Amino acid sequence: MKVIVLGAGLVGAPMVFDLTNKNEFDVTVADFSDTSLNKFSKHSSIKTIKLDVTNKDELKSAIMDFDFVLSAVPGFLGYETLKTIIEAKKNVVDISFFPENPFQLNELALVKNVTAIIDCGVAPGMSNILVGYLSSQLDKTENVEIYVGGLPEVRELPYEYKAVFSPIDVIEEYTRPARYIENGKLIVKPALTDAELMSFPNIGTLESFNSDGLRTIAGTIDAPNMKEKTLRYPGHIEKMKLLRDTGFFNKEEIEINGKMISPLEFTSKLLFPKWKLEEGEVDITIMKIIVDGTKDNAKVNSSYYLFDKYDTETKVHSMARTTGYTATMAIRMLANGLFTQKGIIPPEFIGRDEECVNFILNGLADRGIFYKKRITRIALIILITQIGGDKE
Repeated sequence: MKVIVLGAGLVGAPMVFDLTNKNEFDVTVADFSDTSLNKFSKHSSIKTIKLDVTNKDELKSAIMDFDFVLSAVPGFLGYETLKTIIEAKKNVVDISFFPENPFQLNELALVKNVTAIIDCGVAPGMSNILVGYLSSQLDKTENVEIYVGGLPEVRELPYEYKAVFSPIDVIEEYTRPARYIENGKLIVKPALTDAELMSFPNIGTLESFNSDGLRTIAGTIDAPNMKEKTLRYPGHIEKMKLLRDTGFFNKEEIEINGKMISPLEFTSKLLFPKWKLEEGEVDITIMKIIVDGTKDNAKVNSSYYLFDKYDTETKVHSMARTTGYTATMAIRMLANGLFTQKGIIPPEFIGRDEECVNFILNGLADRGIFYKKRITRIALIILITQIGGDKE
């Protein structure tokens, strides 16, 4: 089968190499950057195309002869790129984190008879799959918590952070309003709020903050309490709030010495070199998922925990592994006919199918990515009190 991967960045390139492993697929990679495409110059089995995905006619022509599309474009390009792929009647797995509501494309996907799996990275992505799975095992879901972060192993001032995916998308996490569910009501707060210090195995104390990571599960999972928080080393929140609140992340252009410039563009030029994850630099991905509820008159507390590091053998960064290999396993799932539902498919829909969940988890384990599961069941005890005492 033929697969085309759109985007050859930090995550896109490892996905290409994973799909070509053991000659499973005939793979082509498309990107606008010659530098990105040059990564594959020594691999004769991988074909490359220079492509501007914003040119819809060019994009449709490029993907015409492929069985599956894997979209790894930056979030700001994600929605329109996905729409064009669906219009071309191609089944697609998408890891781009775009701000638009993906269900706006559901009717189009159904009309075109397309399976479009969206948000299929690590979080959103595996987080949604596992929340969907754990929730489907319950009679009633009461609480969902997701904590996730990608971090450098070595902490270097001033930011103690490196961008393990598109830096533009990182800044979106700091500026996009965060949604969560509390007592059955949708709450919207600025990102970087509700800071908490939390302790995790293998790494120690991290700080968490609100981010817009619930995505589709805010509407697809029936639970009165749900939240998603991003993890960073302590102190990072205040630095990002200072930049954001001062206006360094604003997109609107301002006049400086007779020239119009976007503060975000200026900030990006300064931050991105400091945030660049160098080749061979060790990064860490950490995620904890908690789902509480009831099953057969018992209270059930379930969780998954992930701690993953840069692979010194394959030289693939952890965030690229945990994000990209989720998507490549989803491509294999489709190719094997395990999942055939049409329309816009958020990952939690996959979580309803235990066979698909195990297929993806086993594929990730084969690649050295392990999600540790823990379930605790507590029987609910009903006490009946007799009022008035026994009769004689």
